[in-house]
Amino acid sequence: MPPVVRFAPSPTGLLHIGGVHTALFNWLHARHEGGEFRLRIENTDTSREVAEATEQIQQSLRWLGLDWDGDITFQLDRMERCREEAERLVAESKAYEDEGAIRIRMPDEGSTGWDDVIRGRIDVPSEKLEDLVAIRADGRPTYNFASPVEDWLDGITLVIRGEDHISNTPKQIRVLEALGAPVPGYAHVGNIFGPDGKKLSKRHGAVSVEEFRRDGYYAPALLNYLALLGWSYDDRTEIFSREDLVRLFTLDRVGSSPAVFDYDKLRHLNGVYLRALDRDTYADALLGWLREQGSDWDEELVRRIAPLVQEKITTFSEFPAFAGFFFQQVDPDPALIDGSGPLLGAARSALEEVEPFAAAGIEEALRGLAEREGLKPRQAFQPIRAAVTGSNVSPGLFESIELLGREETLARLDR
Repeated sequence: MPPVVRFAPSPTGLLHIGGVHTALFNWLHARHEGGEFRLRIENTDTSREVAEATEQIQQSLRWLGLDWDGDITFQLDRMERCREEAERLVAESKAYEDEGAIRIRMPDEGSTGWDDVIRGRIDVPSEKLEDLVAIRADGRPTYNFASPVEDWLDGITLVIRGEDHISNTPKQIRVLEALGAPVPGYAHVGNIFGPDGKKLSKRHGAVSVEEFRRDGYYAPALLNYLALLGWSYDDRTEIFSREDLVRLFTLDRVGSSPAVFDYDKLRHLNGVYLRALDRDTYADALLGWLREQGSDWDEELVRRIAPLVQEKITTFSEFPAFAGFFFQQVDPDPALIDGSGPLLGAARSALEEVEPFAAAGIEEALRGLAEREGLKPRQAFQPIRAAVTGSNVSPGLFESIELLGREETLARLDR
């Protein structure tokens, strides 16, 4: 039978990249095997914060292209069913009341085990399992009761989740057995660590999907990178399209060791992706990111600038600093133009005569100026670049001057 898997985040804030990593492996397994990928929100209330986090989870998954099957389910909607099932277990003497709570009896002897799809056989001695609180005294089900009940109700056949859940698995197996429900398979993927070998957290940098999106990463590149954390097809291939991943992903190639999140590798991969885009797709993606940041920059001008920056920047968030001079006045560091007044005046005169005002003619005029002044091109161009762009690093000088236009270029040289 095709597998039914699920991603079940708790809406306690922005979606952590570790959670998305787990969601991705579930989604890839379902899509590869022709199964179903379900989304379940493990909420216990309906506060405004929970509603906002739930919406953000959906937006993040959609941005990455991770679609789900069927309607989203909510833990809150199943709480009454959980209480009914717990009371049934009490009636069957598989559970008992304890100071207002309901506890499920765990075995006293033997062990509880499963054949983990990623880690192999795991057995936990019964002496390590305390009787499990299923329903708290306030009537709310615990995670270790609600989660397996919902897996049963949703027809989940394989639970793919992080290794920090290994300790919960024997308890949840015993819950399902007590309920008379089928026990799914389990696969525990390795955690994601930062470069220092500790679990990925804020001290390492961005950790939520929203942050990576705001930082200008391209969704297909981030998806590609996340797939490579703990999974590999071979020891050579680095670039995988979404379709490639669906076709090639198998759980037997997922390792059990923690994966290290390398921000430099992600930036490199993001740059590779951006440079490979055709011009229109690149410009569309760049404009989409700028709109999300609230930019009101002229879209037609952004499209004309895009080819100048595509080979130069690795994330869209670098665009404002690298190309912002096209849209606003600049104040170059005086050290970059100190003593260059005569040269800038000569550059102004040379550019004033260029016709048509296009990159080829601009280059010819400025190279001729450098030769007349007895300067190497780099020596002549740097103060001109600083006066026009405000920096000693910019897109191509001649193309930039063309896009700025004659009037604005001469005005900046005058200033």
